[in-house]
Amino acid sequence: MPTGRMNREQFFGQLATLDEQRLKKALWNLYWRGSAATRERIEAEIDPARHGRVKRPSKQPVDPHQVLSEVDEFVALARSGAYMAGDRRVSPRERTRWRLTFKRLVGDAQDGLRDQDAAVAATALERLIDLACEARDYEYVHSEDPMEAAGFVVSDAVALLWATLQAHHGFAGFAQRAAPQLIRWESRHGWTRSGWGRVSEKETSLAGVLAQLLVAPDMRIGFADRYLDALDRLAVNAPARPNRGWQPMRRDRDRRTAELAEWHGLLLDWLIGSEAEDRLDRLAHHPALGGPELEFLKAQLAHRRGDLSSARGLVHTALQHLPGHQDFLDLAAEIGAPLPPRAQQLTKERWC
Repeated sequence: MPTGRMNREQFFGQLATLDEQRLKKALWNLYWRGSAATRERIEAEIDPARHGRVKRPSKQPVDPHQVLSEVDEFVALARSGAYMAGDRRVSPRERTRWRLTFKRLVGDAQDGLRDQDAAVAATALERLIDLACEARDYEYVHSEDPMEAAGFVVSDAVALLWATLQAHHGFAGFAQRAAPQLIRWESRHGWTRSGWGRVSEKETSLAGVLAQLLVAPDMRIGFADRYLDALDRLAVNAPARPNRGWQPMRRDRDRRTAELAEWHGLLLDWLIGSEAEDRLDRLAHHPALGGPELEFLKAQLAHRRGDLSSARGLVHTALQHLPGHQDFLDLAAEIGAPLPPRAQQLTKERWC
């Protein structure tokens, strides 16, 4: 701060000694000899009506088809490795700016959802979400944590997309499209690689998003049917099991079931004891699902039906594969199921 500058009270005290003519002269000298910023401030004070309403150029509406074309090109280049290696289709500068391109395309796709015909923009956003989910496991760009770097909250984008689908296509159209998306996109630990940071803190599960959308029993049953249909298509389209090729497919089923565990818990709460309870039996024995999380689901279902003997055996089997899983251990303690040796050891260590 310059030395000798008056404070507010001193300044107004000096102004009080000046008549109107001298005030005008002082203000004119300041206006005429001051910087451009000073002149603008004085003009705004003299005529606030004109200077307070500065017209900014309105953003031009996006062309959804152009956005989709750009999205398809960006996704194809990323999947081909062009943003990672010396591919002439992507300049070195663009490789370092990938997050800016990604954020712009996301923004354009989301803006397009506000149009009367939002179908094309919805497709563009869907493909960007697909890429975001894949980027957790694949090296598409030079970044340790792509979605954290891009500031992209997958669950927020999915919530916007699903709300738009429901508004434009009704519940039936929304459920038909969202059910397979749920299977592809759900991630129990989020979509960042690290699992911590500003983006991770904003994420929520897609099961939680659906819980906000499926507010009526009929909607829950209807979405459960579309979800089972989507699982059926996965089972039908799965490759036949060759003698040495079934292990990867089993791992896919196990991982899928683990990612969707929260959603399956919601279905259990919603459908048990209802006229649609038979959907739970289809779910618990579905060929597109598997692994210890499926055994746990079966144990929960048996428990809710009062079949404690079966529930104890099923949760015991689940704990043989995941002996430290806290939900499994909690159910075992609740129903008095025996613990496998490794689960007993881990339980003792946690209490020590």
